[in-house]
Amino acid sequence: MAEHPELSAQERAGKAFPVSWDQFHRDCRALTWRLNEVGPFHAVIAITRGGLVPAAIVARELGLRVIDTVCVTSYDHTTRNELKVLKGVSADTAKLGAGTGKGLLIVDDLVDTGKTARLVRDMLPDAHFATVYAKPMGRPLVDTFITEVSQDTWIFFPWDTALSFQPPIRDGAA
Repeated sequence: MAEHPELSAQERAGKAFPVSWDQFHRDCRALTWRLNEVGPFHAVIAITRGGLVPAAIVARELGLRVIDTVCVTSYDHTTRNELKVLKGVSADTAKLGAGTGKGLLIVDDLVDTGKTARLVRDMLPDAHFATVYAKPMGRPLVDTFITEVSQDTWIFFPWDTALSFQPPIRDGAA
């Protein structure tokens, strides 16, 4: 996605959809109710970083102890970049999914354009892919989600916000 310029304040704000911790937890539990009827699953794979919190909640509610990560970077709070896999699933987790992801549950907070989802789907084509929120461009790549929002909506997750958007400490936040 390097051809895209910096994200404007309007793009980041767009149609703002702030999500509180309470709401996010409720939405993760609602996702788990749907997933409980689809499983059983051998392991949960969180797409970092956004998928870490929902994966922990889903794993707890489904009684799963094996949690792995796929670490992908595509953008930060200001700039879109090329997709880059920083870490794939472990060999042990891949074995649990018979090498194709069968019986594995991939969890992310949001599917947006679908680029990250497509990348992870290519790694584990038979895994079940679940997100809490979905935008129209990425929705076809997800098996289970809770809330669809418009493509121009910017979701403000509880870990990204205070009373206003807070950049990560590493980027000079006070």
